[in-house]
Amino acid sequence: MSVTSAAATGSAGPAPTVDAASAAPAASGRRAHGLGPLLLRLHFYAGVLVAPFLMVAALTGLAYTISPQLDGVVYSTELRAEADGRSARPVSEQVAAAVAAHPEGTLSAVTPGEQGRTTKVVFNVPELGEKQHTVYVDPYTGQVKGQLTTWFGSTPLTTWLDDLHRNLHLGVVGRHYSELAASWLWIIALGGIALWWRRQRGTRGRARRLLLPDLAAGKGVRRTRGWHASTGIWLLVGLLILSATGLTWSRYAGAHFGLALDALDAGQPALSTSLTGAAAPDSGGGHHGGGPAGAPAMDPSAIDQVLRVARTDGLDGPVEIGVPADASSAWTVTQVDDVWPVRKDGVAVDPAAGTVVSRNDFADWPLLAKLSSLGIMAHMGVLFGPVNQILLAALAVGLLCVIFWGYRMWWQRRPTRADRRAIVGAPPVARGAWWGLPTWAIVVGLPTVFLLGWALPMFGASLAGFLVVDLIVAAVRRRRRRDTAMPTSPAPAGS
Repeated sequence: MSVTSAAATGSAGPAPTVDAASAAPAASGRRAHGLGPLLLRLHFYAGVLVAPFLMVAALTGLAYTISPQLDGVVYSTELRAEADGRSARPVSEQVAAAVAAHPEGTLSAVTPGEQGRTTKVVFNVPELGEKQHTVYVDPYTGQVKGQLTTWFGSTPLTTWLDDLHRNLHLGVVGRHYSELAASWLWIIALGGIALWWRRQRGTRGRARRLLLPDLAAGKGVRRTRGWHASTGIWLLVGLLILSATGLTWSRYAGAHFGLALDALDAGQPALSTSLTGAAAPDSGGGHHGGGPAGAPAMDPSAIDQVLRVARTDGLDGPVEIGVPADASSAWTVTQVDDVWPVRKDGVAVDPAAGTVVSRNDFADWPLLAKLSSLGIMAHMGVLFGPVNQILLAALAVGLLCVIFWGYRMWWQRRPTRADRRAIVGAPPVARGAWWGLPTWAIVVGLPTVFLLGWALPMFGASLAGFLVVDLIVAAVRRRRRRDTAMPTSPAPAGS
């Protein structure tokens, strides 16, 4: 078995190591050439060192997939309303009830309840920072059913699970773990598929061998490798989507993605809310499109007129009504239907004139803005409803299995002879495999790696760390071998 053909590959987790026989070429002074050996060693190191972060991301993501169902159980009183044949009361009446129950907050946004859901009335409270208070009103009785501290509309439970997945409740420092996982996931996945493809090159029934594990293989690394790699192929597209969408809101790579959208003029267009003909204000004020904390309260009775104008202008389905910061700004009404086919059009309404002063249609968004929005919704498990949740859960479980099989191969490759026993196998391919690359690969590869390291800083920093560790280990082992091979001085003659 050659060094290159010893690749055990997949989409995540450590690549397999080589046994004594497969390491023989390196020991005899022959060096493997081409991209395969370097890719195999990189896949191994990334799998061993990054797989724990991927495992945490998969487990916390798996928990997040069931957050809508958990919300329905934990917050059933606040979220549900029974029509019982009754018609919904005017939204202004519902808002008035919420304001009476929460007089200390500044009205920010309203999501009218429909199809058995309560109306959500959101208030800015300065001491809450990014979070807000949401009052839930029964649209059929006008009764206030409860109040929760929310974050971008998420309940406390969903917010807790979201923070667990994004940063392990460690704040900004914790975000590094999820960005590291997302930065390496696509590289590990594509690298594993490339290695598995190379391994099956020239074999009969290649497609079946690529997609299905070899069930006829005996127990051992060969069978484990088949499950590891074939499962990785089935998960590939989903893992790439999760990696890309996760990076869009990461700390460092996400900032670079935002700069790229701005440079390409491909960001989400802003909805102008000016009633004086001025440019659209920065959208960073209220989390729901309403005014910032401390803005003067607006007359909630105007909300019925605003909603009526928006409905007449074609905004059907669930909507969110943003309260203006002052009298010189328009109200906003935005569709919030995130289930495919999505509805995300928005209008700005002047209630005094009863007219739409500006409009922002999802169909007119730049392509990258559309893809980013759809990808994030898919990542959050809402784009395709329960089917989306099931797919995400399957991806998480599949990724955990691939990681387990990767570590199992590492353990199965360990030396077992009494004179060279080890807990795990050695890294595949001798160090310095990159010296065997063809010149064109080095010329093209180095700038590509530097560019990726800039765009994905967590990838660049960790890759540099892998190289430093590898060089240090190599230096230590060379010194040990030199000390062991050094002849001992003869004992002095005489007594």
